[in-house]
Amino acid sequence: MKNIGIIYGGYSSEIVVSKKSADGIKSFLDSSRYNIIPVLITEDKWVAEHDNREFDIDKNDFSFRDDNKKYTFDCLYITIHGTPGENGLLQGYLKMLGIPHSTCDVLPSSLTFNKFTCNTYLKGFGVSVADSILIRKGREFNPADIQEKLGIPCFVKPNAGGSSFGISKVKTPEELLPAIEKAFEECEEVLVEELMEGTEVTCGIYKTQSREVVLPLTEVISKNEFFDFEAKYNADKAIEITPARISEELTTKIQKITSLIYDILNCKGIVRVDFIITEKQIFLIEVNTTPGMTATSFIPQQVEAMGMTMQEVMTEVIEDAINRGNK
Repeated sequence: MKNIGIIYGGYSSEIVVSKKSADGIKSFLDSSRYNIIPVLITEDKWVAEHDNREFDIDKNDFSFRDDNKKYTFDCLYITIHGTPGENGLLQGYLKMLGIPHSTCDVLPSSLTFNKFTCNTYLKGFGVSVADSILIRKGREFNPADIQEKLGIPCFVKPNAGGSSFGISKVKTPEELLPAIEKAFEECEEVLVEELMEGTEVTCGIYKTQSREVVLPLTEVISKNEFFDFEAKYNADKAIEITPARISEELTTKIQKITSLIYDILNCKGIVRVDFIITEKQIFLIEVNTTPGMTATSFIPQQVEAMGMTMQEVMTEVIEDAINRGNK
């Protein structure tokens, strides 16, 4: 059987989310077809979890030894949310070793991890994005200028990160500085965005060498101020409706934009793109190249709504990654 590693953990606050996604992926994979081996990567250790024991990963070739038997991997499914698995670092390392992996390569990963750079880049291709200002730690900025350009209320978020860690909805001028300081706890760069009000939807997609699969949309209704960490991971705090309650015409339009973004960025594997539908336009929120993969995450919901199973999808994505090699 092929050895498939599920890489989880990471160096950021999102490690708890990564563990949940790893458990989900393990449950989705076909255990009769694959030998499934979780691999935990943290700042303190890189270990394979095999037969209820931990074995150190040899970073020279990403292998490990169990009682004198050497294990290598046919493919690695990366589900680290944050650094080093979502920002291109791990992808570059695996590419140098020639080990196939499930996610986007170095450039798409690093580009999408930087929200400001990604949105600015896609804006050049006609994708609508919210007006924003980037603030770097140690650089001077004027809160009055931010308020004048973007208005209040607005959103403040870490420029690189996910799972809504460090994000604030600023409703008064007095809340702006504390929100920026909170975001700086997660990242060296902070993004301040104008508030876009409307219907929030998200669309999953993957493409193999033989076909494109654009999944049904999910409509997201948060019971909190916005779709924050609590709303994302507490079922009582958000309503998620798949398929989204929007017209077929609008659904098709958003799916086409999702496919276009996937191609512009040269993505691989399963990607999720989030949008806000206002009265006038469809605005991109962000591109997620390692979306959450718990049993109740958006992607499994959308796969089920399409009449497919997660096992089918995961097998297709992994086999495509192996067939591509590390091209």
